[in-house]
Amino acid sequence: MRRLLAIAAVTSLSLSFTACSGANPLSSGTSGSSGGSSQAHPQVPVGSIDQFQVTEHASFDEGWAMSFLPGTDHLLISERGGSLQLRDQGSGEVVEVGGVPEVHHAGQAGMHDVIPGLDFEADGTVYLSWVRDHELGAQGVVGRATLDVDKASLSGLEVIWEQDPTSGDGHFSLRMLIQDGNLFVTSGDRQKFDPAQDRQTNLGAVLRLTLDGDPAPGNPWAGEGGKAAELWTIGHRNPLGIAEDKAGNLWVSEMGPRGGDELNLLVEGENYGWPDASMGVHYDGSPIPDHAPGDGFRAPAEYWAPSISPGSLAIYRGGLFPGWENSALLGGLSGQRLVRVQIDGEEAQTVEQWDAGERVRAVAEAPDGAVWILEDGDGGRLLELRPA
Repeated sequence: MRRLLAIAAVTSLSLSFTACSGANPLSSGTSGSSGGSSQAHPQVPVGSIDQFQVTEHASFDEGWAMSFLPGTDHLLISERGGSLQLRDQGSGEVVEVGGVPEVHHAGQAGMHDVIPGLDFEADGTVYLSWVRDHELGAQGVVGRATLDVDKASLSGLEVIWEQDPTSGDGHFSLRMLIQDGNLFVTSGDRQKFDPAQDRQTNLGAVLRLTLDGDPAPGNPWAGEGGKAAELWTIGHRNPLGIAEDKAGNLWVSEMGPRGGDELNLLVEGENYGWPDASMGVHYDGSPIPDHAPGDGFRAPAEYWAPSISPGSLAIYRGGLFPGWENSALLGGLSGQRLVRVQIDGEEAQTVEQWDAGERVRAVAEAPDGAVWILEDGDGGRLLELRPA
């Protein structure tokens, strides 16, 4: 399918902040309503996104991820229903990519992340993650393929990593990042809780793999063999964002239960506590122990209670927005906002947030330093933000 999209028009978004859509959190990917830790946590006022110059470029159905492709003038966007769309940033033309795999599309499952390979300019390699049918229920996978931008087509697609399959259609995560020749993959707990503390499964964890999908040499639990050899960190619930700061540190954004969304500094071999510690509570209101000194878990660098439901994470490296360098940018789903968190070494603090009027699924920085956001759901808009 070929879609021609109108040239962008500058638009102002609604000032009014709207709460969670009320959809079932198990099917919508949100963290639910307010609630969370009894510990006091300062709240940052919510401004309006219309303080920026906001340009609407296109709309997509269930847009999930986007990546600017190095050496090209193209943006690659995944739609959870099972498609990839390639946008020519010069003309605005959007073309559906051929050769994509069949996906299991239900609940939170479908087509997920897509990122360029280490040498994309030379070989066209891309990595994509999706959910497929399995006899045990559903299974997240990571694949590698070659993208021909001119033909808008994938070839040579092969599955290189498999998430442990289980029943249900939630908490797949499946965000990816390449650093130092290794592929990091976030793997949710599939709403099963206990696997996040079990090193013989690859659920509820962040994995460090080779670019071929094998366990990377030197992983902290490699000596235990089996799935433990894939693991870099454990104790995660639904980590839907991963990004690298200017110092080379990796950060993960994570949906908590009811309250307790997290931004975590990723440290080799650490346990982030889920389901035994959280700054939130269960959906039924029953308590979960807060993170506390000496509990054996690494506490979040920043957290949100009430929830914002972070669906993505980018760390700003450009200069277009003064004072934003090395800031984490998170898109809020139930929170319907863009959030800026200032990173200073191992510390992180929310400093600004803006009402977007819609659920924000993905955030990315363009080569020129503009910030692009992708709204969630059918007809979700692709918006470019620049200083006013």
